[in-house]
Parts: sequence; structure tokens; C-alpha cells
Amino acid sequence: MQASVTDHRSDIAVLHLRGELDADTAVQLHKTLADLLERPVPRIVVDLTDLKFCDSVGLSAFITSKQVINARGGWLSFAGANPFLTQLMETVGLSRYFAIFPEVDDAIAAAQL
Repeated sequence: MQASVTDHRSDIAVLHLRGELDADTAVQLHKTLADLLERPVPRIVVDLTDLKFCDSVGLSAFITSKQVINARGGWLSFAGANPFLTQLMETVGLSRYFAIFPEVDDAIAAAQL
């Protein structure tokens, strides 16, 4: 898995994930999220457009980050998930705790409301 971050405006980070997120690659995601959680108010859109696979170890990184994000008044949302990832997130209940958008631009636009 490859992870990169781009900033949209000064207050929203877009975390782009590419490849496969599993037990072998989750360490990189944890490191990238830890860096983003250092921001005073973490506002993160996770771009899943190029993520082909994710297992429960990968999803747990987002779940454990939620407590820190909420405590700092921030949020984390997902965008661009393929049908497999959308179904996975619904099955494990992430859709109840995180906003899921079809496109990154939709997530950013919702944040500006």
C-alpha cells in the first residue's frame, strides 16, 4: 500500500491510499494517521479510489483514530470506495460512525457546509 497526503485549503487533509491495505501494510497507515493526528483539529478525507483491498487490520486504524479525532473537534470521512470496500464498511458498521462519499470533492464540499 502507498499513502500520500495532500492539503485542501489549510484545514483539510486528503489521505490518498493505493494498493492493498492489510496486516503487512497497516504500519504505514498507522504512521501516516499519527502524523495527521498531530494537527490541532484533524479534518481528514480518506481517498479510497485507488485502494483495491482492505482487511480488518486496516480498518482498525481508522477506528482507533476516531477517539483522538473527536477529542480534538475534528472528523474523518471516506470517499471513492469501490463496491467491495463499501460493502465491507457497511458490514462492519463503519457507515454508522464515518461519513462515506462517492467522491473526494463531495466530502470536501460537505465539510464546508
